[in-house]
Amino acid sequence: MRKGEETRAKILDAAEVAVLAKGFGATSIDELIVEIGITKGGFFYHFRDKNELAKALLERYIENDERIYDEIFGRARELADDPLQSFLTGLKLLSELLADLPNGHPGCLVATMCTQERAFDREIQAINRQAALMWRKRFGAMFREIMLTYRPREPLGADQLADMVSTVLEGGIVLSKALKEPKSLPDQLLVFRSFVRLLFQPKNQ
Repeated sequence: MRKGEETRAKILDAAEVAVLAKGFGATSIDELIVEIGITKGGFFYHFRDKNELAKALLERYIENDERIYDEIFGRARELADDPLQSFLTGLKLLSELLADLPNGHPGCLVATMCTQERAFDREIQAINRQAALMWRKRFGAMFREIMLTYRPREPLGADQLADMVSTVLEGGIVLSKALKEPKSLPDQLLVFRSFVRLLFQPKNQ
């Protein structure tokens, strides 16, 4: 990594920690440059303003989430051809990954910026919305494939179930932080896994 890229990455790393800890509005450029040890000019070389920093943070966070989902559910598909078993395996692998985080999940930038969206321009708001729609599309496709083989015991749609994945993850993050119990997030994911298994279990079983 070249020096300029390294500095940019350090700014993003420091900003992400600060934003997740106290919010975007309470995170100042001055504190970031002190934390990293650069000049204000060095900051503005990489980011025109805080809004551009927010955009870069959000895009990096979403890209990383997508990479994790690709790896985990791709691995799950290698382990199980059946779409339901593959999805259940993916949830188990994701739960194990989250449980292995030493200090629990640090927080979700998408959720953080949604709750403070008045601080951002329409481009940031649009990126947030597209992230939610992207995750709906990803998990919705998985549920549609499952429904080709298994009929749900309740009249629930694929997109409704897909949104539940995001709801459980985001809610689990909030719960784990409120209770100061990092295990709450992976535990809730396993509860959702049990729900999905029961939802698609034949009624005579």
